[in-house]
Amino acid sequence: MPLGTLDRSAPPLFNQGPSALSRFVFCSALAVFLMVADARFDVVAPVRTALGTLLFPLQWAVLKPVQWVSATNRQFEDLATAQRNEAEARRRLVLQSERASQADALARENARLRNLLELRQNAPTPGRAAEVLYDAADPYTRKVVIDQGQVHGIAAGSPVIDEQGVLGQVTRVMAFSSEVTLVIDRDLSIPVQNTRTGARSVAFGDAGPHSAGMELRFTAANADVREGDLLSTSGVDGVYPAGLPVARVDRIDRRADSAFARIHCVPLARVGAARYVMVLTPVGEAPPTSRPAPASAGAATDGRKAERSNRKADPAAAVLPAPAVRPGAASPKTSAPAASTTRGAAPAPSTAPGAAAQPINRRPASTEQTGAAR
Repeated sequence: MPLGTLDRSAPPLFNQGPSALSRFVFCSALAVFLMVADARFDVVAPVRTALGTLLFPLQWAVLKPVQWVSATNRQFEDLATAQRNEAEARRRLVLQSERASQADALARENARLRNLLELRQNAPTPGRAAEVLYDAADPYTRKVVIDQGQVHGIAAGSPVIDEQGVLGQVTRVMAFSSEVTLVIDRDLSIPVQNTRTGARSVAFGDAGPHSAGMELRFTAANADVREGDLLSTSGVDGVYPAGLPVARVDRIDRRADSAFARIHCVPLARVGAARYVMVLTPVGEAPPTSRPAPASAGAATDGRKAERSNRKADPAAAVLPAPAVRPGAASPKTSAPAASTTRGAAPAPSTAPGAAAQPINRRPASTEQTGAAR
């Protein structure tokens, strides 16, 4: 085939119209025109509104799955967050409840300790604070064990009080602990005094197996005792200090066939829930609270007063002062016969036989004994 007959034009498949440069220039000019027209004349707003209205259903349909997935994720996240917050809130609530209960317990213990300290200040004998460890294992006795023993200076028979009144008495002392018999035990008795009338009596622990009271025995049926009377320690036993509250009269049973009345009392101390107690020193073993005055000044004053009174009563005895007795001198009883004359008195003159004896002035016998010879 000759070369001149060949078609050198592009096939229709590659016929692309205007060139790319031409189309770029046209689009750029159209964009600038539309921007200027929209900015100056707002001609594109209706077109934009129409296009937005037509494309909204498609936009809604496309965004709905994305929103559903996001909402599901947020739901799970919110649920996990809520569960974590609830767990944290419950934990804090438990801690706050525990702290509140501890605060209430500390407040009650503080009040009890303050009352115990106030009662201790009113008590005239020294004491030592102790804590109740546990109740005694014997079901037929009413005893508790405290954490103070012989190494702490606790002695058997020491009174034990709490913030309300007398709790009991130490009956057994170990090295580091002690056993306290409560006032409601049947083997314990306390001399008491009615604060209203001043009548003394003896309060015993109630012998009932399930009771927690006291009984005022050997009280006459016609005695002046009323319900509500306060019983305090009388202090006559030499163990309990006087004035400590013990119990309050609860019920009085007067029977015609008995000369004594049955008087039931309720102890003021917390016999079933005592925590902190005070162990007092028995009154008979308590040291003196005040020192006596110096004997020199008091003796000198008393001596001067006695000397003035003797001078007024016996003028003859005030002529000469009584001589001081030297160390090692004989006692007045042995030297009184030898010292028949007073100091400074004239000696007895010698008389001839048959002459009358001259009288010798002597002091009274009491004065001679006080003024013994050296």
